[in-house]
Amino acid sequence: MTRPADAQHGVLVLSCQDAPGIVHAVSGLLVQERCTIVESHQFDSPTSGMFYMRVEFAHVDGAPLDLPALRRAFEGTAEHFGMSWRLADAAERQRVLIMVSQYAHCLNDLLFRNSVGELNLDVVGIVSNHPTLQGIADFYGVPFRHIPVTRETKPEAEAALLEIVRAEGVDLVVLARYMQILSDDLCKQLEGRAINIHHSMLPSFKGARPYHQAHARGVKFIGATAHYVTGDLDEGPIIEQEMLRVDHSVSPEQLAARGREAETRALAHAVRWHTENRVIIHGNRTVVFE
Repeated sequence: MTRPADAQHGVLVLSCQDAPGIVHAVSGLLVQERCTIVESHQFDSPTSGMFYMRVEFAHVDGAPLDLPALRRAFEGTAEHFGMSWRLADAAERQRVLIMVSQYAHCLNDLLFRNSVGELNLDVVGIVSNHPTLQGIADFYGVPFRHIPVTRETKPEAEAALLEIVRAEGVDLVVLARYMQILSDDLCKQLEGRAINIHHSMLPSFKGARPYHQAHARGVKFIGATAHYVTGDLDEGPIIEQEMLRVDHSVSPEQLAARGREAETRALAHAVRWHTENRVIIHGNRTVVFE
């Protein structure tokens, strides 16, 4: 039988210490379960001795996949090789909460990309410490929650955020230029499921007006870094980076505009790869199967 183009796809992502027979075991199991491989990526790290793999598959005749049964069938293989793994429906829309302050570019870019099908997100809400961007949320029909944050109210604000995460069953939190430092406790609770974006000139130009600082120093490259959130500020595992070359003729305002462009691209790529199960975290690094 010919597999239809719209057949359900599953995706298996795994990591473990490298050993002979991993690929054979995975592909053999899929054959046993009457599945065919649609897309496959693997990486054997010579420095860590780790093996990483992402396999997208479908039933040979296009029939719906019994994912719980496939998970049970894979448990023995995973235990044998000591794998960290996940198996999911490739088309499943992850429930995403976006956090933002007063810069609109990353928020607007993510919502637009999602509205035209470039991203496959279920954006369940937008949380901001300012009411400024509620109009964008209203335009896209996304619930907006204003949670002010001060030094005194920070614990209560973070508790309110976590309540939203739990109540909405949030899979991923995206800090789309949310200009507040998260507590260590909140970072731990969101470990591996919160992505941040910042300009790539850290730690050289910290604080306010970084692009003006960079212009004053005559930088030749600017860019942006998207990474997972950890308690180490702006030092979590990097998912994506964008870089742009500039020269002496570029004004501070033009630098900032190009920086915004880099930030939107880097964040969109990181969010897409995470929600498509293309990122594996290992320590303070990532393996990304684009």
